Amino acid sequence: RGVPTSFDSRALAREAGIPLRSLDEIDGVDVAIDGADQLDRNLAAIKGGGAAHAREKVVDAAADRFVVVADPTKVVETLSRSVPVEVLPDARAAVERDVADLGGDAALRRAERKDGPVVTDNGNLVLDCEFGTVDDPDGLARDLSRLPGVVEHGLFVDLVDEAYVGTDDGVDVCTRE
Repeated sequence: RGVPTSFDSRALAREAGIPLRSLDEIDGVDVAIDGADQLDRNLAAIKGGGAAHAREKVVDAAADRFVVVADPTKVVETLSRSVPVEVLPDARAAVERDVADLGGDAALRRAERKDGPVVTDNGNLVLDCEFGTVDDPDGLARDLSRLPGVVEHGLFVDLVDEAYVGTDDGVDVCTRE
């Protein structure tokens, strides 16, 4: 059985005949498996390219083990990709200003093939926040979490237990240092 983290994952699981439950209906999650948009050598990750990072983080944190599956292009020395931040719609402008105060540049994520912004399954907006290289993922994660109006950010720090990185020669298994 599985716990879906988005509308799309729920639909795919149902198509495949996977029985689904909510976190409220189960005692725990044995393992969470997902991809990452970027992953450093200490297994800090940036997730949220699909705008489901808030729900993913809840399930991943509830899991006994969280495993990331990635290709080598996702593994970097220092995180540098924009950090998705899910915000309450009425807090967008305030969070944009607060992100600027943290040294970032926030841009509202626009939907493809439709007019308007991306709206999460939670009914919120996503800001893609560019900080350049993220030398202190833990510190930035704390700072973003403290901003009023932020529902969740895409920095997954101290959550990934191991990563399986597919290569031309097989699979590299990375564990947290």
